[in-house]
Amino acid sequence: MPDLDNDKLKEEITKLHIAVYEKFGYEMKYLRPPKGEFSERTLALTKSLGYTTVMWSFAYDDWDESKQGRENYAKEKILSNVHNGAVMLLHANSKDNTNILAEIIKNIKEQGYEFKTLDEFKR
Repeated sequence: MPDLDNDKLKEEITKLHIAVYEKFGYEMKYLRPPKGEFSERTLALTKSLGYTTVMWSFAYDDWDESKQGRENYAKEKILSNVHNGAVMLLHANSKDNTNILAEIIKNIKEQGYEFKTLDEFKR
């Protein structure tokens, strides 16, 4: 995002907003900067457009499609990073995540954690 000028950044965010709304009927109000890359300028611009920037507390290389077939690795990475208030970044293109998600959610709930939306989350 920091490499884009303001007009291009607005265009990209607007396109994303429209695509999310058309596909899911959801009005975006949160934005995660791709790769976690941002600047004071991009944060101010996204805020002026009405978005709250949200970062993650955990991510791993699940986005890399050449690194699939590591379900046990994924389980260990995810479960060892669970904590109160965790915001986990799991990429939708990961077949490993798809295959283990139900088991991971069950395990995390068994540990006594709850899943909440960002709107429900209280600091």
